[in-house]
Amino acid sequence: MSGNIYPDLIRVFYTNLQFVGNNLVSHVKRVDMEVTHEVWTAITGLKYAGLQINKGNISVVEEFNKIQFYKNCLKNPRDKVRNFSVGGLKLNERLIALIVTWMLTLRGNNHFVLTEEDLVYMYCIMNKVKINWIHIIKEHMQKSIRLNDYHYPYVVLISKFLNYFEVDLEEEQTKFVKSSLEVNNGSLRKMGFTKIGGKWVSKDGDQGGSSSGVQAKQEEEDLDAEGAGVDAKRRTCCC
Repeated sequence: MSGNIYPDLIRVFYTNLQFVGNNLVSHVKRVDMEVTHEVWTAITGLKYAGLQINKGNISVVEEFNKIQFYKNCLKNPRDKVRNFSVGGLKLNERLIALIVTWMLTLRGNNHFVLTEEDLVYMYCIMNKVKINWIHIIKEHMQKSIRLNDYHYPYVVLISKFLNYFEVDLEEEQTKFVKSSLEVNNGSLRKMGFTKIGGKWVSKDGDQGGSSSGVQAKQEEEDLDAEGAGVDAKRRTCCC
């Protein structure tokens, strides 16, 4: 998503946010906001349908095996799995991991080691398993309120909620966000890929060794510097 964001009002939205049944309920500048499934569909096109995945019920995704799936994503599947680092992933899998950990379910830190939830989301995306993204986004909102090291996520989406409910936005501090996260040539080079014959390939070769943990950690720090949102009591992420 892209558009104007309103940092002060986003913090108010999250401060007043409650979860009532299946709906988000908040109050901003004397406007009561109840985000129903119909509002989600009107703004994002998403429907409340598909598997409701969270940490406690990964098993609802049949045939998902965390270790086997991760190995299949590696440039060299024969590598020993010590942790679930993004460093050794093939290009497409690396980009999907980036989308999951920096856009869909951004957390406060340590983006270069994938959680079981990250992996199951990647599996579903790659295998076209229908999952309920509204449910997942709402779960992540709850987590961001509960954990102080998390960013306030989905600030472009929240700003669109403010517009939808006709909150008075005049004279509010605003910032235009082009996109949630831009993956450009420089980003791909930092990931250890190079362009040969019009195609991006690993510098180690398609079956080459994995990138080091140090390199992956540096990439995380670079992306954190590029993708951070507005400074406040807690940072907001431009997603």
